Amino acid sequence: MKLKPIDLRNIKIKDKFWSKHVDLVKDAIIPYQWDAINDQLPGMEPSHSIANFEIAAGRKEGEYYGMVFQDTDVAKWLEAVGFSLANNPDPELEKTADWVVDLLADAQGEDGYLVTYFMVKDPEQRWKNLCEGHELYSAGHMMEAAVAYYNATGKKKVLDVMTKFADLLCDTFGKEEGKIDGYCGHQEIEIGLYKLYEVTGERKYLDLSKYFIDARGVGENYFLKELSRPDFKSIWGTSLRSYQPEYSQSDKPVRELMVATGHSVRAVYMYSAMADLAEEYQDEALMEACERLWKNIVQKQMYITGGIGSSGIMERFTVDYDLPNDCNYAESCASIGLAMFGIRMANITRDASYIDTVELALYNTVLASIALDGKSFFYVNPLEVWPDNCMERTSKEHIKPIRQSWFGCACCPPNIARTLASMGQYIYSVGADEVFVNLFISNEVNIPLESGEVKVSIETTFPLENQVEIGVKEVPAEGMTLAVRIPEYAENYQIEEEGVPCDYKVEKGFAYIQVTKDTSFKVTFDAPAKLVRANPNVRADCGKVAVVRGPLVYCFEEIDNGKNLSALFIDAKGRIEEEDSDLFGGIKVLTLKGKRMNQEAWDETQLYGEHPVQLVDTQLKAIPYPYWNNRGIGEMTVWVKELL
Repeated sequence: MKLKPIDLRNIKIKDKFWSKHVDLVKDAIIPYQWDAINDQLPGMEPSHSIANFEIAAGRKEGEYYGMVFQDTDVAKWLEAVGFSLANNPDPELEKTADWVVDLLADAQGEDGYLVTYFMVKDPEQRWKNLCEGHELYSAGHMMEAAVAYYNATGKKKVLDVMTKFADLLCDTFGKEEGKIDGYCGHQEIEIGLYKLYEVTGERKYLDLSKYFIDARGVGENYFLKELSRPDFKSIWGTSLRSYQPEYSQSDKPVRELMVATGHSVRAVYMYSAMADLAEEYQDEALMEACERLWKNIVQKQMYITGGIGSSGIMERFTVDYDLPNDCNYAESCASIGLAMFGIRMANITRDASYIDTVELALYNTVLASIALDGKSFFYVNPLEVWPDNCMERTSKEHIKPIRQSWFGCACCPPNIARTLASMGQYIYSVGADEVFVNLFISNEVNIPLESGEVKVSIETTFPLENQVEIGVKEVPAEGMTLAVRIPEYAENYQIEEEGVPCDYKVEKGFAYIQVTKDTSFKVTFDAPAKLVRANPNVRADCGKVAVVRGPLVYCFEEIDNGKNLSALFIDAKGRIEEEDSDLFGGIKVLTLKGKRMNQEAWDETQLYGEHPVQLVDTQLKAIPYPYWNNRGIGEMTVWVKELL
């Protein structure tokens, strides 16, 4: 039986580490992004996404502006609002969201169609450019938003809007005569339809989601057929000669995919839907593909920070072990998609190793992608930055040495918002009479089980300290199972029940405990800071080490270690000292012994010479990677040369 996420209305998160991020959603991120999508932030890249809907609805005059998928900025904002309202009721915010829902309803076409680019700018091209048009991608995000808002408020209007659109899709796409036998260039509709099916029970939405997965890459490539049509009108300048089906994972049937290829966000969104459908239809071949693709990503194509997609060109996977640090892409959306894929696989397999990667991505790349004030963002997440060479019209132009206030292509900021707002769905997973604790985040939650509702609480200062108190109250008379994750980095893992060592069974990385009464447990383990090395096939990291402590990857910044971080060496035999710091609301700062290459023998006029290497003693300081660039612009690196 597949585990389910909790109802966000039932959880309250109050955590030393996470609250400063999660609370940003309602206090800063949602209001800031509302201003952004309404073009109310002076000097910022315009969005026009609300205005596009107003034009489509006939509320104002004007021209379409923005990316072809500009609608999704509104969709993800509304989804974040739904998640936020679920556990933080706010009448004023709900009133604003209702206004947006009314706007969507007014903009919707008579037949249910709702993509403003093709309603306002180019209505003759509807469904004629699935390769580039993102129509189904936009629809998928709108469906996810509708489900989140309905689940939070019980209001059906937005759900009715999107079921009407979904009905149109069911009438439009498929293998039946008269229908379009195609699929979207950017996968997402598959997730949206599945979620719509879950909340409505309408089987045709599920079947259409599966159709989009099953049809992909089968027979003559649909996108190449589109591109070969004499009347094809390109949006991005794509041509038949230049297009690579591998980019959109449409080069072969999904069950035959052996490695992760192409655009990384498209890939993990599709893999997430594949996992949902594999379990729903008990499709072994589809599940085997999911497992195979997951292993390829985490074993050969993932950064130590949980970032994926190493190429700055086409935002894509390349080949195994190609993980450059100073020119990588590692889009924020890609790590969010990886977490989405991982939590699904964990819920299906009950294997905690998936959560290890989900935790890695959430604690590092996702948190690094937003500033601590919630008002600036990284689209790209490098592991090494030298600000001086982050120049336009070079191979580093996509690398930014400081977070940006907004983007012309603003898919990442609202994606980060909806992820932080839905953190409760990552903390727990639930079976018939089972509660799985995936992440160690302080909270209180009511969880309905088949035999009754149970109250669970977690109190912890993790990852600062590695002690977790878990309380269980109102345990059903029939008892229940509590499954607590054993992280792969945990040493000396122990569980006590009310001060007494507890018996538990370990299976796939979870400690299973049979609970028959109201009680409490204390979970303790060691997770000391340590040096980690990459597989030698990762050329960029040969001879280097990174520093990790529990789920957090650490980095070195210029503000702590001076300029030219490439001249630093870490003494692998030295002790790593952990110090408490008030930085960023309270973190562990790490200090390490090392050496710095002495540059005094070189002068400005000499580029090359025979000078012997001279190393001088130095002390290195490291901070958690998610907090880099919160103290100004400067160099940063995760990997440092190892002193042999």
